Amino acid sequence: MATTLLPHRRAGQGLPLVLVHGYLGGSAQWASEIEAFCDRFDVIAPDLPGYGAASDEPGCDRIEDMADRIIELLDGLGIGDFLLMGHSMGGMIAQEIAAKTGNRVTKLILYGTGPLGLMPDRFEPIQLSRERLRTDGVAKTIERIGATWFRQGAAAAGFPLLAQIGAQANQQAALAGLDAMAAWDGRPALTRLTMPTLVVWGHDDQSYRWPQVETLWKTLPNATLSVIPGASHAAHLEKPRLFRATLEDFLIE
Repeated sequence: MATTLLPHRRAGQGLPLVLVHGYLGGSAQWASEIEAFCDRFDVIAPDLPGYGAASDEPGCDRIEDMADRIIELLDGLGIGDFLLMGHSMGGMIAQEIAAKTGNRVTKLILYGTGPLGLMPDRFEPIQLSRERLRTDGVAKTIERIGATWFRQGAAAAGFPLLAQIGAQANQQAALAGLDAMAAWDGRPALTRLTMPTLVVWGHDDQSYRWPQVETLWKTLPNATLSVIPGASHAAHLEKPRLFRATLEDFLIE
């Protein structure tokens, strides 16, 4: 059991809305979403161990352990029921949180993610990412990988923010995150996630291809699919107004 709660951003009041970032992400990536939803929700965005404001912590090499750290944070804050969104690796963590906490998650948003960590159709094999991370370091790795998260690559307007946030991660956590994804398979738990779920996918996502997204959509008992055109893996930065409108429609209905 960790002795300190994860650092996090928090604003607003109402039903808690928890935002979980992904690999080489951080709570800072949700600044616009926090601002957009804090008038209706108590928005909480943690930094995972080893990332962002938690870069001085050792990273976790299991998705389940990352989920436990976020549950520990929510329990420490006195949170009961909550809305939950996870992006990319954070979507895997969100699936684990939903499986562990059950009815406490009243609605679930799985954004740019899938049910399997070792993705056969990823833009590059995880082993190659691991080798290049050891050689290049975190800052160069987020610049290289992060460019694949935008249709316009490193020329995209949102790329500098993403690269700045990702470079804050420590290398041990970055390597541990790859190990965590490679070892994780959430497919057996999908049918137990009965809460209303929105699956959000950028049409040109190179990290999580259609077969992974389709598995979520068709296997989850109560899922709706939203495909964001003209966007890749970082749809919240490429199509921010459409992305937030999509979330709002699901959360408020």
